[in-house]
Amino acid sequence: MATNFYIDGFNLYYRAIKNRLPQYKWLDIQAFCQSLLPEHEVKRVRYFTALVNNSPRNPDVALRQATYLRALATLPKVEIHYGQFRTRDVRMPLSRPQPNQPAVVRVRRTEEKRSDVNLATHLLLDACEDDFDEAVVISNDSDLMEPITAVRDRFNKPIGVINPDIGDKRSLDLQEAGSWSFPTIYRRYFRDSQLPLEITDATGIFHKPAEW
Repeated sequence: MATNFYIDGFNLYYRAIKNRLPQYKWLDIQAFCQSLLPEHEVKRVRYFTALVNNSPRNPDVALRQATYLRALATLPKVEIHYGQFRTRDVRMPLSRPQPNQPAVVRVRRTEEKRSDVNLATHLLLDACEDDFDEAVVISNDSDLMEPITAVRDRFNKPIGVINPDIGDKRSLDLQEAGSWSFPTIYRRYFRDSQLPLEITDATGIFHKPAEW
């Protein structure tokens, strides 16, 4: 069964990898998808992300991400789709202001834009073009309920939801929108789907970031 995967990259990273499994950031997402559904033919993996900016607390994050995306670009079934990060200063109220302190403060907010829309668009376009027998969405973003339901009910195609989160943090509405949902992405799926430490592409040889 030809299966397309649609991965909300930042959702997967923040929900499953950053704090819970940080040692597995160097993830081969093509092998990862195949390991989740070993009896399926992985036809295409669409990976949705945005380019990050360096910050004083994390001055090398953009270079590490660029290295990882360069590694993903060597995988033959992976296609990377870019949204955008926007950073702006906003005024927000403190949840528990203290005496003699301002009730409203200025904070810097960074937001990822367009990735969820890009994912929904490509999912529906691929369904229209009969590009897959089955689709799988990896995300915990309940905003994707409508396009997932459309694939299931309007295009009569099976679509699974694999939630990178665990326990009661999962969106039940999102899981119910799919034809089926995956129970839990256990540690072994990440552990057994790591990229080589050294990779060669058309530009030359590069390595997994030493401090990543």
